[in-house]
Amino acid sequence: MDLLTESRDSLFKKVISNTQFDLTVILENVHDQHNVGAVIRSCDAVGIRSIYILDTDDNLKDRRFDIDLSTSTGVRRWITVTKFTDTDECIAEVRKHYDHVLGTHLNSNARSIYETDFTQSAAIVFGNEHRGMTPELLSHCNGNLVIPQMGMVQSLNISVACAVTVFEAARQRISKGMYAGNFDETNAEQQSKYNQYVQIQTKRRLK
Repeated sequence: MDLLTESRDSLFKKVISNTQFDLTVILENVHDQHNVGAVIRSCDAVGIRSIYILDTDDNLKDRRFDIDLSTSTGVRRWITVTKFTDTDECIAEVRKHYDHVLGTHLNSNARSIYETDFTQSAAIVFGNEHRGMTPELLSHCNGNLVIPQMGMVQSLNISVACAVTVFEAARQRISKGMYAGNFDETNAEQQSKYNQYVQIQTKRRLK
């Protein structure tokens, strides 16, 4: 049995060649798994292949994420989700891979997403649906973002806010040629992700 067809191999290489290895999302205490699933879909759409879940809320620390969150329609298996229950541990790991941690908190220091340079290596944080980011996590951020809004109610669903932000990041990166679309077998990050996808595909076909 051919476990990896030519078309699947081509798709893997196309997707991986457009992966933004220096861009990620952190979700802090986001309760609704539908929101988590929607965020995963948005990240997949713009080439973000790894995200972080930070659950410091006691009601969330023991939860698990099913392989197929209903809103992510199967894309979950192609996104690496790393979960933490300790803020310091999460940030320590994130800073090994990303240069900046950008919060999404409405205050006087917040900059419009349209005035923020998303071509830099960054982790973008989105907080709880009702309370937003915790002060603890906010203290680790070296930048703060806001989505300009012109309506009566200055509020967006967490998954919508994430989609708007990551697609603005994608727009900026496209304009800088950061979606090259060239698979490079000598690129360690690309090859590692390719091997991971082949393993996932193989396991699915052998079931």
